[in-house]
Amino acid sequence: MENMFSLEGKVALVTGGVYGIGFAIGKALHDAGAKVVYNAHTEESMNIGAENYKAAGIDAKGYFCDVTDEKSVQEMIADIEKNYGGVDILVNNAGIIKRTPMTEMAVEDFRLVVDIDLIAPFICAKAVIPGMIKKGHGKIINICSMMSELGRETVSAYAAAKGGLKMLTRNICSEYGDANIQCNGIGPGYIATPQTAPLRERQPDGSRHPFDQFIIAKTPAGRWGTPEDLMGPAVFLASDASNFVNGHVLYVDGGILAYIGKQP
Repeated sequence: MENMFSLEGKVALVTGGVYGIGFAIGKALHDAGAKVVYNAHTEESMNIGAENYKAAGIDAKGYFCDVTDEKSVQEMIADIEKNYGGVDILVNNAGIIKRTPMTEMAVEDFRLVVDIDLIAPFICAKAVIPGMIKKGHGKIINICSMMSELGRETVSAYAAAKGGLKMLTRNICSEYGDANIQCNGIGPGYIATPQTAPLRERQPDGSRHPFDQFIIAKTPAGRWGTPEDLMGPAVFLASDASNFVNGHVLYVDGGILAYIGKQP
């Protein structure tokens, strides 16, 4: 059973793996035996990633790469193939959100969210799939969202992109499943990260932020998730334990999608 979850000898690329969910998944894959590489698109992000992996005792390789730029991604993948033997596991984690009412949102901002949250996973998957076909195996994990299933005020671009990412996941499965490539998604619920910190800030009177109260009430687990809650699911989907799991989105949400909520 241990061998089913082992990633010994595998190379895992985690996009945006410098902190938060991406870093937790990178650490989990490393702890399961994989060599971890990640990208950063700014010097500041690269430094944060290097410090976080070093502090965790992990020898991870960072690349300067804009994952929305196909040429840059292709150069990164070529270097990984040259130095580490190619990508066995791709985690499309890089993403952004802009919380703006739809009618107030600039088209440029909508496009930016879609570029990073949907087009970039397409570019990265396109770049690694030929190498995976040659190897005879591959794992692609797309970090989707509950917004792959639900809408909410102010997140039209994010929900559109994550809904598209869910369908890209299914289509990669459909096209390349017979090449022994499994493409699945992880749909995090509300996770306590720097990105969601403003939604959890205490009010001046010490009370919870209204959105924080809403999420706690809607989550059967009664709490926000943590990046560590995603580590086990990531290792499962990256390992041989999931070899017949394909085109699936595993929602790690504390039960939100299963729950209608308490009666007022």
